[in-house]
Amino acid sequence: MAVFTEVSSEEARKLLRRLQLGELVALRGIEGGIENTNYFLTSEQGEFVLTLFERLTAEQLPFYLHLMKHLAHGGIPVPDPRADAHGDILHTVCGKPAAVVNKLRGKSQLAPQAAHCAAVGNMLARMHLAGRDFERRQPNLRGLPWWNDTVPLVLPHIDPEQAALLRAELAYQNHLAATAAYAALPRGPVHADLFRDNVMFDGEELTGFFDFYFAGVDTLLFDLAVCLNDWCIDLPTGQHDADRAAQMLQAYQAVRPLTAAERELLSGMLRAGALRFWISRLWDFYLPREASMLKPHDPTHFERVLRGRIARPVHVG
Repeated sequence: MAVFTEVSSEEARKLLRRLQLGELVALRGIEGGIENTNYFLTSEQGEFVLTLFERLTAEQLPFYLHLMKHLAHGGIPVPDPRADAHGDILHTVCGKPAAVVNKLRGKSQLAPQAAHCAAVGNMLARMHLAGRDFERRQPNLRGLPWWNDTVPLVLPHIDPEQAALLRAELAYQNHLAATAAYAALPRGPVHADLFRDNVMFDGEELTGFFDFYFAGVDTLLFDLAVCLNDWCIDLPTGQHDADRAAQMLQAYQAVRPLTAAERELLSGMLRAGALRFWISRLWDFYLPREASMLKPHDPTHFERVLRGRIARPVHVG
């Protein structure tokens, strides 16, 4: 959510008129994140978020926007894309594909307790069930093929010990993806990036999931693993927090019990989730793009998480 493209007040006014959202009151760039340009957009009718897509194409974007609308209509608290008079939810701003969604209530919980982890587990399972009848299909664009393509690009920038770990784990994940147990994993639309800063809370009440622009069709277990790797980890050390993880898993399974294949592969998919974000953070750190307010994340965090997942496998109780 850095600012790659500067949006003028006049551009924002034109967009608000097209969407019949009233006159512009305020426009403010949002710091953080590394993929798209984001602004808080306040009009006479309320608060919204304007996103200009810097990497995703106009052909890819309908999947994400219609998934959000599908989930919103299914009772999941997610941003609902705003349509123009023609019913279009994909717009153009400053020559870039763009969307406007309602701003969710609450704030991110960056120091989650067990109750927050349970709420995320419950809502994630509900989201997975609500997505079962979503008809559009698009793969997780940051899945295994992307890992295989990107690892050779980052290897020259890391030390030999890190390179050995990266190669070994990539080989392990390619092997895992070829197994019968992996083929048996339930699949569907997943968020794939549901970190602490992509969820809103009001106290202990979960008020929304947002930033769906890494979503795709993948294993539901991968989505759960990504959550466990962020919400149930001690950030300074990357160590697993068993109590928080137990609360998330219990709450998830109360809504959608894990299958036998999912229970068998949880440990391997926790490793997959750590690998995915280690690779992407290495890529963003060593091969960055220019952007106002761009702050790449520290890649060594997910290296620590991956090492911990390998050394201390996690199993479903």
